[in-house]
Amino acid sequence: MNTMKLLNKLLAGSIAVMLLLSANKGFSQGAEKASLSITLSYFEVNNQLPHISAMVKTKVDGRFKPAAGIPLKLFLSKDSSGTVIGNIITDENGQGFAFIPPSLKSEWKSSKTHTFLATFDGNKKYESAKADLTVAKAKIEISTSDKTITAKVFQLNDTTWVPVKGVDVKFGVKRLGADLPVNETPTFTTDSTGQAAADFKRDSIPGDSKGNIVLVAKVEDNDQFGNIAVEKTVPWGAKFIPVSNFNERTLFATRDKAPIWLIIVSGGIIIAVWLTLILLVQNIFRIKKLGQETE
Repeated sequence: MNTMKLLNKLLAGSIAVMLLLSANKGFSQGAEKASLSITLSYFEVNNQLPHISAMVKTKVDGRFKPAAGIPLKLFLSKDSSGTVIGNIITDENGQGFAFIPPSLKSEWKSSKTHTFLATFDGNKKYESAKADLTVAKAKIEISTSDKTITAKVFQLNDTTWVPVKGVDVKFGVKRLGADLPVNETPTFTTDSTGQAAADFKRDSIPGDSKGNIVLVAKVEDNDQFGNIAVEKTVPWGAKFIPVSNFNERTLFATRDKAPIWLIIVSGGIIIAVWLTLILLVQNIFRIKKLGQETE
């Protein structure tokens, strides 16, 4: 009898241990953190004010989606307090950026190539993550002559700038939404002198009051140089002369400057509505009067 009781106790204890282990395993699986993917990009416009852009994504249901609200630390060359570019928090699109501060000027000039670092320490929802990007110093020079745009791409070699061959360059006209290509060819490749040229075929494009437009020569998503661009203003556009109709009768003017046809139409609608209401009221009284007379 005692043996049976002992076996029952051992069996109950084993079942309890198994349940605890399975519950602990389920809890651990439920608390598993998601992973993040960080992508860094380098940008430099007019050979000054370089900045770093970060894109953070996470995998949800087998698809990558932007991760918002992720705090990142950006560093130049090495992860230390003296090389901090800045702290950023990703927006709703999973993006954030920071300019290289003046305090890192000496560090920036010390080398012809630099490695940018981004670190995330992790939180309750995501595991820690890191990313790096190495770029070489480069610049673009732009010149124009007889509706031809020429760009030269140079790379810093020790203390001298040397031309770079085989770099794809895009030429465009800077507009509000996006750059407009100067002709039907999307990209131009630099030759042995680091030079690429394109013919300007947007003669009727609107410019400012003097016909000025802004030309852009840029290198995009280059594995060695990142994203670099240079701009130049030229008088190749059509002159834009603004015409003001502030004191004229238009749909967008003030009430006292409304178009005559609009006043007539709206007035006619108002009169028709009120006449309909008056006739309805008169008919109601007539019906009521006829009902009283029949009684």
